[in-house]
Amino acid sequence: MLKSKSYKLNNYANVQEYFHSHNWTDGLPVVPPTPETVKDLLEWSNVEPEHLIGIEPVRSRPITAEKLAINAVMAGCLPEHFPLVCESFSAMLKEPFLLHGSTASTGGCAILIIINGPIRQQLGMNGTFNALGSSDRATTVIGRAIRLILCNLLDVRPGDVDRSTLGHPGKFSFCIAEDEENTNWLSLAEDRDIPQGMSAVTVMSAGSPRQIMNEWTTNPEEILDTFVAEIKSCMRHYSIWPGNYAIVIPPQLRVHFEDSQWSKKDIRRYVFNHARIKRKEWGECGKASIIGNKGEKEYAALTDENHLLVIAAGGPAGGFGAIIPPWFGTKSKAVTQPLGVCLDCGPE
Repeated sequence: MLKSKSYKLNNYANVQEYFHSHNWTDGLPVVPPTPETVKDLLEWSNVEPEHLIGIEPVRSRPITAEKLAINAVMAGCLPEHFPLVCESFSAMLKEPFLLHGSTASTGGCAILIIINGPIRQQLGMNGTFNALGSSDRATTVIGRAIRLILCNLLDVRPGDVDRSTLGHPGKFSFCIAEDEENTNWLSLAEDRDIPQGMSAVTVMSAGSPRQIMNEWTTNPEEILDTFVAEIKSCMRHYSIWPGNYAIVIPPQLRVHFEDSQWSKKDIRRYVFNHARIKRKEWGECGKASIIGNKGEKEYAALTDENHLLVIAAGGPAGGFGAIIPPWFGTKSKAVTQPLGVCLDCGPE
């Protein structure tokens, strides 16, 4: 039995205005969460309404499946989308992710979700055209559900817990599927120790994507130099601290790596070795006052090459790519979890 408070409203327009007036939306229309639609999501995932997804670590606020389902319905989720919503939020509640810090910061990050495994095809997810821009229904509504959950269950609204100076559009929805079918690389999930053939989610506290372009070479090192230049630019202009950077590589660039037998591991190692700046470089962008006597001190974008998330995604044409910077260095770490697997369960 559902335990949430019920409201009786006589038409769709009244639902929208009532929800907007109570600040329960992201500014866009929502799907009215009826008892029937909420139960449909819970039954699909075979979870009881009171099932505890986890506890928000700072304010010790319990998060139940019923509350997630209500917000998932509002975001437009179908029942088959709900397991990914639950798994994504469960990953965000893990201590290394630092959920409260990333959602309360003035830095304005959003929650990036990357989907791997068979679930992508089952839900019709598209990791090709417009991969970072609402490319399909499933990724769009799953990403939106996470934002509504943050707003309505943890008060992560602008001016409340969310103190972002600027924010970025990923706060509406920031969920992508890796294009596993069009590459011979290991998937991101496999790179992060998830067995082959298993669906998984990876969550990351992420800044806005920064697009790059290089159509003038087939040399993997030269292509990566363009990605590295953008990472170094981020280190100069935004944050010098190392963390989980992500790079998104579409097919037109990806083919050059694959033709040269470059793996994701090779890419990570190259970026680890080259994405570095010296403190004196801050003097080139208006920050000379904080160089002090440490001008020759070197800073790396990554403290470990495995901190780089390499994602195969994007449309087939165009020599574009993207880097996605971390929120605040290693304060918040990307978390990967398999879908539908109880990691804490015993043998009985």
